[in-house]
Amino acid sequence: MNSPENTVSSLPLRDDLRGMSPYGAPQLEVRVALNTNENTHPVPPGVVEAITRGVQAAASSLNRYPDRDFTALRESLASYLGHGLTRENLWAANGSNEILQQILQAFGGPGRSLLSFVPTYSMYPLLALGTGTAFIEGERDTDFSLDADSAARQVREHAPDVVFLCSPNNPTGTALDLDVVSAVYEAGEATQTVVVVDEAYAEFARQGTPSALTLLEGRPRLIVSRTMSKAFALAGARLGYFAAAPHVADAMRLVRLPYHLSSVTQATALAALAHHPELLATVEDVKAQRDRIVSELTRLGLTPAVSDSNFVFFDCAGDAHAMWQGLLDRGVLVRDVGIPGHLRVTAGTEEETTAFLAAVRACLATA
Repeated sequence: MNSPENTVSSLPLRDDLRGMSPYGAPQLEVRVALNTNENTHPVPPGVVEAITRGVQAAASSLNRYPDRDFTALRESLASYLGHGLTRENLWAANGSNEILQQILQAFGGPGRSLLSFVPTYSMYPLLALGTGTAFIEGERDTDFSLDADSAARQVREHAPDVVFLCSPNNPTGTALDLDVVSAVYEAGEATQTVVVVDEAYAEFARQGTPSALTLLEGRPRLIVSRTMSKAFALAGARLGYFAAAPHVADAMRLVRLPYHLSSVTQATALAALAHHPELLATVEDVKAQRDRIVSELTRLGLTPAVSDSNFVFFDCAGDAHAMWQGLLDRGVLVRDVGIPGHLRVTAGTEEETTAFLAAVRACLATA
């Protein structure tokens, strides 16, 4: 049963899946793990207690299916976002990856295409592959920026069915100007392109950075995706959501699995949203450590990108993998994103940031 010939490649896989590797960052036992953009601050005890009470209440009815339309959760999410949104504008799923997958199930698929501008979130082409959607690699400038004219030109050239705009972008950490979103939307008017702005890190944006939520009015093909994994420090809860015109949420009902959000997930998210001020209290601490990383790396002669997220993308001025290994040897795990000469580090607690910066100095001293 476990013989060497019983491998994935021996199965009758789809041809386009052969030779593929599963997505995933290294999960290593290290002193300081700063490679997956988690909020490394623990959930406050009072919020843990509130979630526990909510889950305990939900446990008494686990013999029944959950609210299929998670009505209370959509109302709570709309209240949190504001901008005049109601529950009819909201949709949720098991993490923002499932949100994006459902969008492609509804608007992508065989014979259709997804355009995104690389480098960007590495799950986008994998989600396209899984849904049979052709993935088109859009181009950025040499400094990884994206301007409105270039983005609109590429949309007109490729005429995609769906566009994913990551803002703040992963792995570079930079937010898009809203004129880019507007230009992409207008360029897709003739082809009725669905435009998704992935704002997974929006709560970490610098003061004055606008959200694409402000553009939703009058744009029925615009979707703004968010998550509770990052700023809310609830990566383990797996709750992503989006805001859009009501008919977009209706489209998700055509492709979602029945009762896809468990009662436990709904109870956890509701308790967290009821206590969002306590959960989001760590955001300013994370932003302070992020800015500290940018400042210190610059002082050390490296070139970090200005960040609107909870991580920093930086030019190592040399062999990125060698520095990645050097940091790991010193107990600090960061992310090698596969871009020559660059690494990405999550902004953790003050102690974790201090350990990272000390490890960088040690690496540079021995280079």
